[in-house]
Amino acid sequence: MILDEFATYDYDLPPELIAQTPAEPRDVARLLVMDRAAGTLTDSVVADLPGWLRAGDLLVVNNTRVLPARLRGRKRDTGGEVEVLLLHRQGSTWHALARPAKKLRPGTVIEVVARDPAGSGKDRPVAVVTVEESLGDGAITVSSADLDGDGLSRFGSLPLPPYIQTEPGEPGRYQTTYASVDGSAAAPTAGLHVTSALRERLAGARVGWAELTLHVGLDTFRTPTVERLGEHRMHREYVHVPAATRAAIAQTKAAGGRVVAVGTTSARSLESLGAEMFADCGTGDAAGWTDLFIRPGHGWAVVDALMTNFHVPRTTLMVMVSAFASVEATRAAYRHAIDHRYRFLSFGDAMLIV
Repeated sequence: MILDEFATYDYDLPPELIAQTPAEPRDVARLLVMDRAAGTLTDSVVADLPGWLRAGDLLVVNNTRVLPARLRGRKRDTGGEVEVLLLHRQGSTWHALARPAKKLRPGTVIEVVARDPAGSGKDRPVAVVTVEESLGDGAITVSSADLDGDGLSRFGSLPLPPYIQTEPGEPGRYQTTYASVDGSAAAPTAGLHVTSALRERLAGARVGWAELTLHVGLDTFRTPTVERLGEHRMHREYVHVPAATRAAIAQTKAAGGRVVAVGTTSARSLESLGAEMFADCGTGDAAGWTDLFIRPGHGWAVVDALMTNFHVPRTTLMVMVSAFASVEATRAAYRHAIDHRYRFLSFGDAMLIV
């Protein structure tokens, strides 16, 4: 086993286990609980999460809200179909992924017709999107005055992962119930399981709640194309941790409680800032860009427990989970999940690693 090779983090995922629809209600999703110290795996459900945590623990969630960032249009000169996924805005341009991207040279104009949810078929507005730069590997920058204001909601749709074949009947099912800060290109999927009722039960069990923001970007959609971990370069993502969250983490640590990251995005945010950011209650917010790639050998400084969904094989997320639980334990957990027919990926079930 070579820990520095992506092949080590591969596994055979039966296609029928890729969840196409979310659990309803959210917290009836299954929960595989891994106790690292005891070396055990226990089948449970998300609704029972309070029973797996202790009074004084702190859940830290990512409150990013998914933008309607998928644009489907045609090139003005040829009529060829193009799909653009907006990742994040920088000044007057958007960094984006395009498909197909090979012939999208600077100056190419893409016309996107406004969405027609009612199916009226009447004349609809058209947004003009101009390619500014080709960055390679399907990445481009684009500009469009038509996407300002409510333009995204008129012309874009939620960027569901490509392995989900049908959109959920309720668009809000690809948002967490606590999403509040616009800016993400994908949902922090471990948080999709949390309901208002579950939050009330957690509070009743004296489990704390704190929020941060990481806007999910390119690496969620891009499978590594290199063989070795050291050759992979992570895309930068924006992180914001409010002063109140810093204080809650410091107080939890001082009292002997555990910081439980809900999702790999929350875990990456906390570990990017490091323990020194939470050494005391602090007085201000912390914000910046992170390109941290968490892999085996990482010295976990903040996160004590992790709740996460089951991930795509051979990805940086598989590497991160293996860094937290060990490669061997992660492999055993995934074998158990497959044998017991858990549902995988964004709309799938979850795992709690304590």
